[in-house]
Amino acid sequence: MKPSNKNALTLVRSRLLLLTNLVFVGLLIFSGYSFKNGLNNPSIELKAEEKSLEAFENVYKVLMSPRCMNCHPAGDIPLQGDEQKLHTMSPMRGVDGKGILTLKCSNCHAPEGVPGDHTPPGNPDWHLPPADMKMVFEGKSPRELALQLVDPEKNGHKDMEALKEHVNDGLVKEGWTMGGDRELPPLSYEEFKEAWLTWIENGAVAPAQ
Repeated sequence: MKPSNKNALTLVRSRLLLLTNLVFVGLLIFSGYSFKNGLNNPSIELKAEEKSLEAFENVYKVLMSPRCMNCHPAGDIPLQGDEQKLHTMSPMRGVDGKGILTLKCSNCHAPEGVPGDHTPPGNPDWHLPPADMKMVFEGKSPRELALQLVDPEKNGHKDMEALKEHVNDGLVKEGWTMGGDRELPPLSYEEFKEAWLTWIENGAVAPAQ
């Protein structure tokens, strides 16, 4: 082979080697960028899932408390008191969740609660969930309840944004302001709100069975 041909071949090989190195360095840089920004990073996804599951543990504790579950019973009669017995007056849910005939929720549950122990708490919109969307909490496992909460066909046709906003509902907040000697939920309202939003914003993950 002539010297000129050898020099040309050496030059080509050098350029190929340089190009290969540049591509390799570029891939390393992009890979580092991707992981830094959470792209295709399983550890980031796992961390979000763990945060969601941990938050739902607290959400579940609150929803299972008498202040929440009493208005989310398995049957059509609300529960009453910290012992969660059937409501003494035996009111029925009704189509809209506000009672039937002369036994309307608003008959006793006025816009504002009556001061004192063992008196009816109040709210302008006091009601059970409606008959076509009962949103039962009673008897639900953590997984069952989580799946129900995010299902628009069972949660009042709420998407994720509406579900996040629901934590600001006045009747939800009422669980912490019913007065008397009623047992409060196991978290403060602000702690519950934080857990609720953390659960949803990190994927609304349902616990395993």
